[in-house]
Amino acid sequence: MSKLKLAWALTKVFLPSGVVRMIYRGRLSVMDGRRIDPKAQAVTDLVALLRDPQALPTLEQSRAQLAQMAAKFERPCPADVEKTAIALPGADGSRPARVYVPQGTDPKAAQPTLLFLHGGGWVQGSLDTHDGMCGHLSHQAGIRVVSLDYRLAPEHPFPAAPDDVLACYRGLLDGAGDLHVRADQLAVGGDSAGGNLTACLMHDLAAAGLPMPAAQVLIYPATDGRLNTRSMRDLCDQPVLPAGRIAWYLGLYLSEGQDRGDPRVSPLLSDHHAAQPRALVIAGGHDPLWDDAQSHAQALEQAGVSVDLLNYPGQIHAFASLTRVVPQGNDAIRKTAIWLKAALS
Repeated sequence: MSKLKLAWALTKVFLPSGVVRMIYRGRLSVMDGRRIDPKAQAVTDLVALLRDPQALPTLEQSRAQLAQMAAKFERPCPADVEKTAIALPGADGSRPARVYVPQGTDPKAAQPTLLFLHGGGWVQGSLDTHDGMCGHLSHQAGIRVVSLDYRLAPEHPFPAAPDDVLACYRGLLDGAGDLHVRADQLAVGGDSAGGNLTACLMHDLAAAGLPMPAAQVLIYPATDGRLNTRSMRDLCDQPVLPAGRIAWYLGLYLSEGQDRGDPRVSPLLSDHHAAQPRALVIAGGHDPLWDDAQSHAQALEQAGVSVDLLNYPGQIHAFASLTRVVPQGNDAIRKTAIWLKAALS
């Protein structure tokens, strides 16, 4: 790979959308009638140059790649959002967490709140990789956001992560962290693996008859661990999130022989959808998880749950974390904030 080719690929990522559209005129990928967004194509081409989609990294390399992507391509947390480090209950001891509130707001007072669960394939991601997303959701929705650092695999394989999330949720309702949180003022949400953990929590709460939150937000969620959907097959070589990497994540997350039909792995297969709160589901048409989002939204709707499905047919996985370079990522954050503000009012 020449330095000139890499420099041009990086330049395209940061050029204005109209210019990038001209560059790619007639050369944008189409999948099942969904034409990729020009800025998403530029990011896809850059990632394809930086890593071989057929070669798996080490876990350390993968974690570093995600951290670098977040640092380069996500807008930072707004300066007028106040952040506080706290500890919240996990299933095996306390876990680090971060509270975001609009400037001048008491972080501990009762108020509309989003419990946020970061993505990263259950094996990577952190409070820092999603700091910008949490900050902008707090700022734009005018709500408190509580981001949880749940345990990661393979050091802590399934069910450590969903167990941590359940323990944290129950702790919040019991006043953990000196935060005053009410279920009717609480939403739970996350992206990718965080969307999976959100959907798993809804299953756990319904199965145990525990109080439900007011709303759930599923941003390109992974809800079917069988990995046999049409979009998973058709987009198996999408460089940003190839199917082989998804399978690798799951292999690190799940113990050998784990039933992938377990609703705590594949919440699409839960038999407790009807008891769940209203949902916002966001999907990208050039993401292998496109069908996961479509199917999960349909399953909730068929169970009588109010669902707002926000489709971005031209988008790739993680586009809501690429807000410095993908304008539709900012649009998704803005619409999520508007939805949360209404759902928690």
